[in-house]
Amino acid sequence: MCQSNRMIALYIDADACPVKQEIYRVAERHALKGVALKVLVVTNSPIAVPRSEMIERVVVGAGMDEADHWIAERAGRGDIVITADVPLASRCVKSGANVIAPNGKPFTEESIGMALATRNLMDSLRSAGEITSGPKPFTPRDRSSFLAALDQAIVRLTRAGFGQTA
Repeated sequence: MCQSNRMIALYIDADACPVKQEIYRVAERHALKGVALKVLVVTNSPIAVPRSEMIERVVVGAGMDEADHWIAERAGRGDIVITADVPLASRCVKSGANVIAPNGKPFTEESIGMALATRNLMDSLRSAGEITSGPKPFTPRDRSSFLAALDQAIVRLTRAGFGQTA
């Protein structure tokens, strides 16, 4: 089924995203090849974004999970969501979006259940006073894995007919 003329939207859960610059570079490279895409940088407070027709900053309300709700209401099939937030990833996977963590790991229908269970377990342990280690430090290898995963996701979508300009 061809989805011609359907622009690819890249939604960035931007407040704590360590790979924003990489996203801009990958998007620019694909745009130069003729892929129609829009980068939506969704945040609770104004942040600097490059001046580009394909990049749009979206500042949502300061309430808890406002950026997540905004993204989840819009992301769907043919879109890419970049987030480390597991509940947001789950909502977006259910709507058919491609979801990638900043370390390059994809959230899929197969993996999201375990990711949610692990997140909820760790949250319960912290609530009970357990001291947990928190997330691992972000490494150059994570950045490299992310770049490859984002590039592959865009290529897969263009082969499926998304992002076609003609």
